[in-house]
Amino acid sequence: MILTDGRHHHFILYKPYGYLSQFKSHDSKQQSKKFLGSLFDFPENAMAIGRLDEKSEGLLLITTDGKTSAFVNSQKVEKEYYAQVDGNISAEAIEQLKCGVEIGFNGIKYKTKPCKAFKLNETPNLPKRSKKIRDDRHGPTSWVSITLNEGKFRQVRKMTSAVGFPTLRLVRVRVGNIQLGTMQVGDVVAVDWFLI
Repeated sequence: MILTDGRHHHFILYKPYGYLSQFKSHDSKQQSKKFLGSLFDFPENAMAIGRLDEKSEGLLLITTDGKTSAFVNSQKVEKEYYAQVDGNISAEAIEQLKCGVEIGFNGIKYKTKPCKAFKLNETPNLPKRSKKIRDDRHGPTSWVSITLNEGKFRQVRKMTSAVGFPTLRLVRVRVGNIQLGTMQVGDVVAVDWFLI
C-alpha cells in the first residue's frame, strides 16, 4: 500500500544505539539523553512511527502525517527484528517464540501473538554498534530473526528472555516492505511516500 500526501514529509532513519525515539526532551531529567533532532533538521511536526527503545537500533520511520503513523502502528504492518542473543538459541526456543510466550508489563501477564521466527545461519552484515557488545570469550551468541504484527514495550527483548536467551543487541531491519538495506547508522533519507 502506498501512503502519500503531497502536504506531508516522510523520512527513513537508521536510529543509532543510545538515542531516544523523540526529537527533544519533554522532561528536565532527560537533558543528558540523545534525541533524533540532533541527527537531522526534521520538520517541527515530525513524529516517529512506533518507537525503538534507547538501546535498540535500526529502521525508524518519521512522518508529519498522523494517518500514516496510525496505519503503520496498527497491527497490519509487519516489523522484522534481528536479535543477537546470549547463547546458541535452540530449535525449541525458536518454536516457543513462534507460538507465543508469556511476558509481563507493569505486573500484568501477556501472551504474545504467534509470529515468524528463525535462527540466522550467519551473522548479519550490520554496522558496528557504538557501544561494544561482549565477545565470544564470554560464551557463544547467536542471531534470530523475529517478525511481529504487534509492538508492546520492549517486546522482543522480553520474548527472548522468556525462552532463556536474553537479547544483547536488537536491530529493526524491516517495516512492511521498507528495508534497512545498506543504510549506515544515523543515515536519514527523505522520501515522497512510504511503500508499506
